[in-house]
Parts: sequence; structure tokens; C-alpha cells
Amino acid sequence: MKKVSILALHLGYGGIEKSVVSLANLLCEKYDVEIAVCYNLYGKSIFELDNRVKVTYLNSMDIVPNHKTLKSSIKKHNPFLIAKELLFSFKVLHHRKRGMVNYIKNTNSDVIISTRDIFNEWLSIYADTSKIRIGWEHNHFHNNYKYARRITNSAKKLDYLVLVSSDLQKYYHNALSKYSCMCVYIPNCVDSVPRKISKLNNKKLISVGRLSSEKGFIDLLRVYKMLSVNYPDWTLDIVGDGDEYYKLVDYIRRNDLNNKVTLHGFRDKKYIDSLMNNSSIYLMTSYTESFGIVLIEAMSHGLPCIAMDSAEGAREIINSGYNGYLIRNRNYEMMVRKIADLIDDKDIRKRLGKNARDSISKYTSDVVGEEWFTLIEESGVYE
Repeated sequence: MKKVSILALHLGYGGIEKSVVSLANLLCEKYDVEIAVCYNLYGKSIFELDNRVKVTYLNSMDIVPNHKTLKSSIKKHNPFLIAKELLFSFKVLHHRKRGMVNYIKNTNSDVIISTRDIFNEWLSIYADTSKIRIGWEHNHFHNNYKYARRITNSAKKLDYLVLVSSDLQKYYHNALSKYSCMCVYIPNCVDSVPRKISKLNNKKLISVGRLSSEKGFIDLLRVYKMLSVNYPDWTLDIVGDGDEYYKLVDYIRRNDLNNKVTLHGFRDKKYIDSLMNNSSIYLMTSYTESFGIVLIEAMSHGLPCIAMDSAEGAREIINSGYNGYLIRNRNYEMMVRKIADLIDDKDIRKRLGKNARDSISKYTSDVVGEEWFTLIEESGVYE
């Protein structure tokens, strides 16, 4: 049996981390799978991991990033604390590199999958060239060409670079055309397709994601505030946790939305599935989104989806007018109108919801799993 290693920064909250766990759960059906993890944040994976997957933590629980304490020391203008936190930061980075490089050098895996540009570089330098070396890029560079060049440079000596969107595959295929690294499009997948779907009868809107600035949840609250003037009986559920949690709490309080908007925090899949099945429209206001796995999860429940088209991944998943709507130029008024269209016309809501459910066939674990199996088994198939 072949062995596959996935190199991960941590197994806490985050889209990349969820994708790592989903891929490991897929691959362990055929392979011996190990996840090599730099930072042990919680003692276990936040997302449900198949017990056949081995997790190896490369550092102890006290070796973790100290971004918050460093930022706090700088705000306090305390030279002693700043120096102390900077020294610890260097220690963390030293242990991160030493642990991962030692793992790459010594692992007996046949295939190694990297999830960060720095891991790509170490994989290129330190891995035995007899192994299949795969970079896996989740982030859209969003016109940040400095970041795109960093990814290109990190991947040029790898065997493959897997991209989660066709747009990214086309871009990096051109960027890496003079190197031997092959660029392959394999989307993320929905872990399972629920048998039960929403009846789209409840006056409930939903959005799921990390509560960080790039996800645009403050914008979502602004849209909802405008909508609620004419549709006060429609409520909004937001699932997720992150740095902007208290900013959202404050906005909800100041705009008297406490009885209409519920912040659920981080929740497991079973809880989110239940919310999805009791909702009627899914909303996304991300500024950037490489793939938008929450969209296909919502579609798997038969929910029509409305998203800002600044979220690049949404443009690949949503066919505007067929399974949802894409909103150009982050136009709040247009988003309100499209939500209102779905609220006012149940037939359109149900038609788009059915089309949304039909749209996920290429994102199922069976289909995506086969694409990964093909890549691993037939290393020359894309050449």
C-alpha cells in the first residue's frame, strides 16, 4: 500500500485545514495516510478525521505562533516585552522549519502533498526526487501578483501543483510553462451529499465562514439591515468564529438586530446541516474566495446561493440565474433586490434550489477522489 503524507501548518479552524482533513479522509480509502503538522493548537483536529489517518505533530503544544501577544506588546510600547515576543517568534519559526525539514528528509512516504508555499520550497529542496512531490494551492492571489510570483517560485521544482479552481490552473499553467511542474485542476469536494434537502419554506437566511475581514460579514449585516426594512420576519443565521466576532456583535447591537441575527460561533457539520435544512437562501459576501466550499455545501442542501462576484471561487460555482445569483461590483442594493426576488417568488426559489442541488455532481467525494487517485497512480497522465 502506498503511503501519502500531507504537510499542514495546523489542524485548527480554517478552510485549508478543513480541506486537508477532507482529503485525508478520501485518500485513506486506498492509501496509508499521515498528516505532518507544525503546530499542535488543540491536541486534535477540529474537523472530524477518519481514525485510519495518522497525525504526527512535529512540535510540542508550547511551540505555537504568538501573533496576538507580539501585537499586544507593540501596542504597549514595552521594549522588554517586544524583545521577548520577537525572540519567541524566531524560536517558533526555527522549530517550524527544523521539524518539517526533518520530516520531509526522513519520511518513507511515496507521495508528499504540501499545503503552503514555504512547504513547497522545503519539499523541493529536501525531498527525495523518487517521491511524487505535489503542491496544493488554495488561495486566490486576487491581483496580488507578488503573492502569485511567490507561489510560482515555490512550485517550479515540484512534480505537480494542484489548483482548486480552473482560473488558477490556467494562470499557473502559463506562469510555470517553462518548468517541469504540471498544473492540475482538482476542486475541493463536499464530504457527503445529504439525502434530506431544505423545503425552502422557512423565512431564514444563512451564511457560514470564518469571521475575518476578507469574508465581508460586516457587509452582509449591512445588506441584511437594508433587507429587513421590507422583510422584517426573515432572520439571518451566521455560523463561524474569528477576529471580527465582537465587531459583528457591536454592529448587531447598535442596529437593533439582536432578535433577527444569530451568531452561532463555530459548529460541527451535524449542527450546520440542520441549519441548512431549515434555511431557504444562502448568502456570501466574501471579498475573495478561492473556491467557496460552503457554497457547494449549501447547494447540496438545495439552497439557492447569492454571492458577491469579487469572491473568485463563487464565479466558478454559481451560474447566475440558474443556481443562484452573482452580484457585480459589491452592489449592496442589487444584492438586496436579488434576495427579495427569491423571497417574493417561491417558484423561482425552488427552481434555483433544484438546479443548485444538481450542480454539485462534479464536487462529490467520489468524483474528486477519483481525480486524486488518478494523479497519484498515474503520475504522467497530465503530461
